[in-house]
Amino acid sequence: MGDPKGFMKFGRMGPTRRPVADRVQDWREFYRPLPEETLCTQGARCMDCGVPFCQGDTGCPVLNIIPDWNDLVHRGRFQDALKSLHATNNFPEFTGRLCPAPCESACVLGIIDQPVSIRNIEQFIIDKGFDNGWVTPVMPARETGRHVAIVGSGPAGLAAAQQLRRSGHRVTVFEKADRVGGLLRYGIPEFKMEKAVLDRRLKQMEAEGVVFKPNIEIGKTHTLDTLQSAFDAVCLAIGAMAGRDLPIPGRDLNGIYFAMDYLTQQNKILAGDVFPSSEIITAAQKRVVIIGGGDTGSDCLGTCHRQGAKQVSQFELLGKPPNERAKETPWPHWPMQLRTSHAHEEGGAREWGILTKRFVGASKKVVSLDTVRVERVAQPDGSVRFEEIPGSEETVAADMVLLALGFTGPEQNSLLHGVATDSRGNVAVDANYMTNLDGVFAAGDAKRGASLIVWAIREGRDAAAGIERYLAQKPTASSRLEA
Repeated sequence: MGDPKGFMKFGRMGPTRRPVADRVQDWREFYRPLPEETLCTQGARCMDCGVPFCQGDTGCPVLNIIPDWNDLVHRGRFQDALKSLHATNNFPEFTGRLCPAPCESACVLGIIDQPVSIRNIEQFIIDKGFDNGWVTPVMPARETGRHVAIVGSGPAGLAAAQQLRRSGHRVTVFEKADRVGGLLRYGIPEFKMEKAVLDRRLKQMEAEGVVFKPNIEIGKTHTLDTLQSAFDAVCLAIGAMAGRDLPIPGRDLNGIYFAMDYLTQQNKILAGDVFPSSEIITAAQKRVVIIGGGDTGSDCLGTCHRQGAKQVSQFELLGKPPNERAKETPWPHWPMQLRTSHAHEEGGAREWGILTKRFVGASKKVVSLDTVRVERVAQPDGSVRFEEIPGSEETVAADMVLLALGFTGPEQNSLLHGVATDSRGNVAVDANYMTNLDGVFAAGDAKRGASLIVWAIREGRDAAAGIERYLAQKPTASSRLEA
């Protein structure tokens, strides 16, 4: 602990956001990084608590050793801080940009003051590591002769792949999309994480020997049975991409899209792909309604601003959260409270307690929504229901509607034929992350449902450990899949 009184001497400082008028004109990341000396000072605010609640499942599912690298940054020992950070987290450049930082909500200093700027320090460490050439391929000490297939190249699949390759196994990652990265590539807008950040990590993994095969959809191009016979183990990291629909009258009208289809296309356009004008989903000069108040809805909102929407409204079924931590979520738990994202700062109206009852169209295209205000009412049996507020009906004009209602689980297709699922439709696994099929494992959102990126990385690492234990007792496969 470099400065035992640092938390009393220094106030919290985080990166500033680029001016709204500037950032909505481009797709670059919206944060301005803090100077090195400022981050070193921020590291001194860490209290080196006897019980660091920022670590562990409550604060950091990926189990980052946060007090250690906070102190190392304060002392200017940046390479040691990078080693400490990489000891538990394969991709801190992703979490440093995309994680909502439950570690900061669990920070002990947060009880009496603003918490330590943990996520900003994390991003600083890894970006400095890449800038200085400290992040290099880590080659295995020996080759095992085992070959593992990973299905899906999101954070869970990438984490599992890197762990297994570094243990000496051959690893092939199959991705159904035309580019590698899963949600990191197509689900996250460029202004939250520029894709060069992803590409530099993939370059490292390729140098380590991980083989990436895009444009291969297991279940169509190859069956799961084929993978099982060709590889010593298979890990399903296919995410939870089944979007929640809104089956109300008028749903078949044109102009209503799933949020992920909208975000994916924009990312592809920025990558250089060309679409026929009739197929482009754009908010330019349109009145847009986003149904869903979560992170995906916020990503849609920021995208609409950059496309030049005339007007954007975001509807949330739940009531408006309190400005401060709700009593139902005491420290160190993730607090239920109102959060204003960068996209909300850029504009748009937020509406709470709104139920959409029907879409209204003209010439087969959506032109408005019929809505009503609702309130959440507890029932005697402990359940809750949303009751309509009489006289609150309203018709809202809309040229485009985006459904950002969350995800119901992994897409149910031929890939999962014969794979057991739990009551929520997620892939069921045992304590070793193995499914009911011998040698077939699952991790990340496919196994736990849509969740945080830190959980995806953690589960990818845990599944890799489970595969290691399995391979230690299994003969080498006699065949290989040529794709």
